[in-house]
Amino acid sequence: MEQGTIVSWEKKEGDKLNEGDLLAEIETDKATMGFETPEEGYLAKIIIPAGTKDVAIGKLMCIIVQEESDVAAFKDFKDTGAAAAPPKPAAAPAPAASAPPPPPPPVVAAAPPPPPPPAAAPAGGRPMTAVEQRGPRVYASPMAKKLAEAQQLRLEGMAAAPSVGAAAPAPVAPQGGYIDIPVSNIRGVIAKRLLESKQQIPHYYVTVECQVDNLMKLREKINKKYEKQGVKVSVNDFIIKATAIACRKVPESNSYWMGNVIRQFDNVDVSVAVSTDRGLITPIVFSADRKGVIDISKEIKELAVKARENKLKPQEFQGGTVSVSNLGMFGVSQFCAVINPPQSCILAVGTTSKKLLPDPDSLKGFKEVNVMNVTLSADHRTVDGAVAAKWLQYFRDFIEDPANMIL
Repeated sequence: MEQGTIVSWEKKEGDKLNEGDLLAEIETDKATMGFETPEEGYLAKIIIPAGTKDVAIGKLMCIIVQEESDVAAFKDFKDTGAAAAPPKPAAAPAPAASAPPPPPPPVVAAAPPPPPPPAAAPAGGRPMTAVEQRGPRVYASPMAKKLAEAQQLRLEGMAAAPSVGAAAPAPVAPQGGYIDIPVSNIRGVIAKRLLESKQQIPHYYVTVECQVDNLMKLREKINKKYEKQGVKVSVNDFIIKATAIACRKVPESNSYWMGNVIRQFDNVDVSVAVSTDRGLITPIVFSADRKGVIDISKEIKELAVKARENKLKPQEFQGGTVSVSNLGMFGVSQFCAVINPPQSCILAVGTTSKKLLPDPDSLKGFKEVNVMNVTLSADHRTVDGAVAAKWLQYFRDFIEDPANMIL
């Protein structure tokens, strides 16, 4: 976290504060969290009002004093960057360390110089004609002329502009209306991290097709058996379990690239991509390799609800050793996901579809099966191609025969 938004203040100026009281709600790049009062006292001054965005770490948020009589001393206090002068104040800074460096000064664009006056006729020569003063004739298509007229642009000025050192004409806005959507904290972080991932991680992709008929039969059996207990497991719950067990079998996939070392983890903590109206977030099923499918199902449902209500705690989405992204419910047959750094692997899951396969034991000579395509995106610095292929062999074995996951 480098900056945040003050969503609301839960206390008013002059209110008495007890240590641990909810003081404010702060929106980080991933969730909204409560900021608790650091010590007892009185809220003397709110420096940053509710609704303020992009508040840098270390910025002074408010002033807390120990004695109620000191509140009035801060009525007109302004944050100039210096320490508060009146007696016994206790500053409550935004959580974290030092503030980031100040932004660079804005670039001020100078206005273009006025067009030069028409050149005077040389001594003893003839005066210049209007065409000569305007410049060379411009050849343009009727469509170009129509567009220029609609945008109030002079084609002569464009043609006469020198090719080196001249300011480019303003871009022509597309026909029709548009809106500018402010970039939220979470969207900005997503953009930054995914750009870094594609630029810095040598991705490669390996795809296999899995038959899921046995899995679907087992899922139906489990849901029917535990129906009265409110259990309803999904195919994705089995995928999370199979991902975790495959990582146990192939520990290279359950690792971070740390620069000078590769860190392999004992536990398999599966980050599951959840789409919200604020952007993508990845709540974590911790120790998924040691949990049953029913427990995984309950946990992921709770985490998904929290994610969509923006109530995830940092420890519920920070970390993870491997990721799963499932777009099968949207009818996507196959795709390649971007690795969630510093993890080494992410599994992209497509939809389930029917396929005909040869079957010499059938009177028809073929059989219909349900298949699902999965693609593993891997970091080549930590996971070689043969290792990724081995991981997918285990995963497919677990999906096609779920009983193998208990062996």
